Amino acid sequence: MIYETAVVVRPDAGEEALAKAKSIISDVVTTAGGELLINDDWGVKTFAQETAKGETRGHYLYTMYKVSGDTNTELERRYKISEDIMKFIVVKLGDEKKQEEIVKGYSNPNHQAASEGESEDGGRKKKFSRRKSCYFSENKTQPDWKRPETYSWLVNEFGKISPARVTGLRPKYQRMATTAIKRGRNLGLISHLSNRTAE
Repeated sequence: MIYETAVVVRPDAGEEALAKAKSIISDVVTTAGGELLINDDWGVKTFAQETAKGETRGHYLYTMYKVSGDTNTELERRYKISEDIMKFIVVKLGDEKKQEEIVKGYSNPNHQAASEGESEDGGRKKKFSRRKSCYFSENKTQPDWKRPETYSWLVNEFGKISPARVTGLRPKYQRMATTAIKRGRNLGLISHLSNRTAE
């Protein structure tokens, strides 16, 4: 199976901590006979919402890899015992048959792709318009937890996720958007209390 993982390292931890976080992923995956497909450093971002411990920034590292599913248990165990890793997420992307398609579909969230036809406001202007087809099916796109601009317009100023009767999304895309928002909140990319996103 193909998975993706993102970790948030304390920004004041230094280069050694970053190298250690990267080695956790590579060690676990290579030991299990897996393969690293993408390694990406997203850099330091300001969280959309301060953490419970008062942290406001974190250094994001992203990896896509191919490995058997039970390996993720060991990966998550190592994340939890690391003092420098504040947040993490592991997401299943699909099986190996779709590897080429999945790898090509990856885009770094720091490079906002205007070429993909996404407006800068992420569709906010269409939020309350009444239309026969949903925004995502109409634009042949889908919400991606890595890119808050694809779903932040679905969250109101109080942090509530707008229901399908308001957004006009098909049930499939409403579920995908809700999942993306929850994953984004887990990593501090969008606030629980508002529609503010990480910078």
